[in-house]
Amino acid sequence: MLDIIKIAGRNLLRYKRRTLLTALLITVGLMAVLLFVAGAGSFKHMMVAQFTDAMAAHLQVHRRGYVGAMEALPVDRNMRPRMLVKLYETLDNTEEIDAWSPRVKMMAMFSNFVATTNIRLNGVYTEREVATVPLVLNRVLEGGERDPFVKRGHVQVPQLLAKPMNIKVGDTVVLVATNREGSVNGKTFVVNGILESISGPGGRDGYIHIEDARELLRLEDDPVDREVLEKHGTVEPKQADPGPTPLRLSLRDKAPQEAEEDLLAPTQALFEQKNWGRPSEVSEIAIRLKDFDALDDVLPAVNAEVADLKNRRGLSIFQIHDWKRFVPFSKIAKMIDYMVRFVYVILVLVVLISILNVMMMAVYERIREIGTISAIGTSPGKIRGLFVTEGFLLGVLGTVIATVLSLAVIKVAQYYPIPFSFGRQENLLLVPEIGATDVIVAGLLTIFVAVLASLQPAWKASRMHPIIALRHV
Repeated sequence: MLDIIKIAGRNLLRYKRRTLLTALLITVGLMAVLLFVAGAGSFKHMMVAQFTDAMAAHLQVHRRGYVGAMEALPVDRNMRPRMLVKLYETLDNTEEIDAWSPRVKMMAMFSNFVATTNIRLNGVYTEREVATVPLVLNRVLEGGERDPFVKRGHVQVPQLLAKPMNIKVGDTVVLVATNREGSVNGKTFVVNGILESISGPGGRDGYIHIEDARELLRLEDDPVDREVLEKHGTVEPKQADPGPTPLRLSLRDKAPQEAEEDLLAPTQALFEQKNWGRPSEVSEIAIRLKDFDALDDVLPAVNAEVADLKNRRGLSIFQIHDWKRFVPFSKIAKMIDYMVRFVYVILVLVVLISILNVMMMAVYERIREIGTISAIGTSPGKIRGLFVTEGFLLGVLGTVIATVLSLAVIKVAQYYPIPFSFGRQENLLLVPEIGATDVIVAGLLTIFVAVLASLQPAWKASRMHPIIALRHV
């Protein structure tokens, strides 16, 4: 085998110009692929991070039916505390989850006493929201407060609304919302900051403290079932029924509603003990994972944990979706994946045609040489191996040169990031990066195609009859 490699190397060196041009063609093709993968992949990952880490998070949980009407942010499809206990426990106990943040969302009227428009509001706990979508702080423009991100009586206003209404940090505005009973409530807020615009529906999203959101919607704390409280030890288990007791009518006897209210204090104690906030309604729960690549494994795992919580129709109460359901960029991300595959196809064609052309020329130019080595007893298998090895060496040579040059270009580009704008987002910097897996896959694909392209010429050379080959002029 070593002798065949040496002979194949000498044959390539006999035709230095052809070998160099072929290797150069492979190099250009592979470099184009690696640089495109680095640029497109980095653009995709950066934009996905911009959306998930600044707004949508990696996963979101809603009550069944909420997502279908999400554009209107329906307040009558919120998740109640009795639904949330097991979900909160699952989120706390799932190791792959880094942070999660409950949100109360609503549509509201937004006025600065001169002009009025509508706004999408997110009521959040500051610490939980920042832990779940850390880049949201980067959206606060100069002059706004970032720490805390939101506090009681203050609002973060999207630039999309603040700019045309000439709203500045420190201005007083009015928010008016309607709750599920149709009751209208309004409250004045001080502008805490202006949020940089972001592409998609999130561009109109403002932020207030979750307690202010509950106050606007008049959301009260609700108790959970006694069995749940008994399980967590916040109420004593019921004693066995001692039997019927004499009927006594008294004003002091508790009504059923009062008996249910007795569970409110233990419910509040449970939520406080678990650091879940107040036992009140939430519209959605945003989830951040420790490893974004684990998303496809975590989603079905969380679904399976809460699958036994069903509605009257026997369907799961919760719907859990990944970021693609809420971010318009997901369609562009999918298109980028298709483009990368298409570029790989072009690489295959470039290598296939170049190697096939060179090897066919080598066979025709060396017919008498093939006849000679065949006449002295060289087997057809070794002749095939010789030409396949030449194709293999060409592929390896082009791959090594392309890989070295591509990594050098990417390293230089990392020191000089490319500024660009996307949608409403400006001053973004593209820093190309490529993983070892992409480099290895592209290199192995190039070598494999080079060997594949050599098979037909090698087969043709091995099938030549020695006498006919020696007569060739």
